[in-house]
Amino acid sequence: MFVLNRRRKIEILVVLDSLLIALACVISYFFMKPYVTVSLQFLVSTMLLSIVLYWGFGALFKVFTRINRYTNLREIVAIFSATTCQFLVGLIVVSFFWEGSHSRRFELLAYCLATSLIIASRLTWRIYIEYKNRCTGKATKVERTLIVGAGEGGRILQNSLIGTPTSGEIDIIGFVDDDPNKVGTYLSGKKVLGTLADLPKLIKEQKIDMVTIAIPSLPQPRLKEIFDKLADSTVKVNAMPSMEDMASGKISISRLKEIDVVDLLGREEVKLDMDAIKDQITGKTILVTGAGGSIGSELCRQVMKFNPKRLLLLGHGENSIYQIHQEMLSTHKGNQTEFVPIIADVQDRKLIFELMAEYKPDIVYHAAAHKHVPLMEYNPREAVKNNVYGTKNVAEAAKANNVKNFVMISTDKANHPTSVMGSTKRMAEMIVTSLNEPGKTKFSAVRFGNVLGSRGSVIPLFRKQIAKGGPITVTDFRMTRYFMTIPEASRLVIQSGALAKGGEIFILDMSEPVKIVDLAKNMIRLSGLTEDDIEIVESGIRPGEKLYEELLLDKERNDEEVFEKIFVGNIHGFSMDEVMSFVADLPEEDDELAKQVLAFANESNQ
Repeated sequence: MFVLNRRRKIEILVVLDSLLIALACVISYFFMKPYVTVSLQFLVSTMLLSIVLYWGFGALFKVFTRINRYTNLREIVAIFSATTCQFLVGLIVVSFFWEGSHSRRFELLAYCLATSLIIASRLTWRIYIEYKNRCTGKATKVERTLIVGAGEGGRILQNSLIGTPTSGEIDIIGFVDDDPNKVGTYLSGKKVLGTLADLPKLIKEQKIDMVTIAIPSLPQPRLKEIFDKLADSTVKVNAMPSMEDMASGKISISRLKEIDVVDLLGREEVKLDMDAIKDQITGKTILVTGAGGSIGSELCRQVMKFNPKRLLLLGHGENSIYQIHQEMLSTHKGNQTEFVPIIADVQDRKLIFELMAEYKPDIVYHAAAHKHVPLMEYNPREAVKNNVYGTKNVAEAAKANNVKNFVMISTDKANHPTSVMGSTKRMAEMIVTSLNEPGKTKFSAVRFGNVLGSRGSVIPLFRKQIAKGGPITVTDFRMTRYFMTIPEASRLVIQSGALAKGGEIFILDMSEPVKIVDLAKNMIRLSGLTEDDIEIVESGIRPGEKLYEELLLDKERNDEEVFEKIFVGNIHGFSMDEVMSFVADLPEEDDELAKQVLAFANESNQ
């Protein structure tokens, strides 16, 4: 299929508009001939002058560089402005430089005709493209769609769909909007059928297949409210795509943004103390361990907002470190930050000390750890080596090299642990907090719940199970968990580093816990399916898991909110010497080792 490039399209428009101006002049000449005297010389001169002036004003108002299949009021105004300026300047030129007789009526008629013909050419092309796309649409099923939001977002989405192949995929039935004053009015030719309260009724009456939300930056509570209104229906729910996709005309059903369960569970973004964080990070050397992981990589992204001098990306996985390094290089091309990818194991004490001595980081964010609960039950020795010894190595190396701040990523599973993973993270907390000394490295830890969308999260597993047609496996229908988004977790870690005085455990106010079975039900509904389509089954609690998580024990609670949604826990436990003395005497046999680690971690809570 032959496709014209942009330059060729511009050339065609220039020639076409020039011909239309010439045609307008000729028609005006013959129409006015019985009434006024217009010489052929004046006709030709006026025609050439009008064309040349139109080229200049057409370029000024960007008439030739617009996408004509989306012609609307803005394009029409641009054409009108170009031809009007051409007409007015032409009048002045003719008045001053034309010595013979000339007719104002002829010039006015030529101007009106030229403007009308050029605008008509654009509208004709748009109508043709729309008709062509409707006739050639390959969709086997047309989705009857309601757009939520009869505002600017809804108008942009509706207009972007016109004149694209999507016309054969999506049939926009109308709009709904929260403003009752808009009900009954029309937007881009489609009626506002009702308010959000009318959604369930309209879905049944209009036999709606899909609901598309066209409200940019919709707050999470409002999104959840809309979603709850659709609880009893099986419609697909999605949102308007990016502005880039709409501008390029590449909109299709597959490009409409899916509403993710993360959007429903996410909360209002915690506002950071930007000045304090800038003072701590800008122009400094930052080390992130586990930089290729879900939390570690997001920490790198958040840190880069504050322009550090150097960012050290340390991790054991070659591929994950390569990926985050490439992302940093491509995303921050013009930035002066030096990115250093480091393949290293935190268990390699000698190498960790050498790296810390070589780069002298100002802040260390320690995200490297084994975090998978059932997997660590099968590999308890590796959990101890990585989470306990690894943390000790990085923390002591930081202290030996006068690092200003050391922030460790912990977990709610460290509180009254029932798993090897939680127990080793509890021991790591004790090591980190016990290393703190006045006037030296400020050690702190950040404890939070499950991270939505991370590699170890249940959400990717549920997505795969839904894609396969089910069933979704929930270990126990009573199980609840705290959830937060990866960016929110990362921002908390950075903010806590700026707040740290040394020896604290920072905890985020994570609101109410979420039942895992409810999470599964929401994901099914978001897929446009029902529990009749996707079965949810209990699979039984896995090794190391517990039904409910707590961020702090009662004796650890502190009502002091040191920052918005951030609290400090009063953590007590064993000293680092006591922890390491215990670890040194662990038995070789895995089952016995796991029992002793679990008992020791819980003894520290007594």
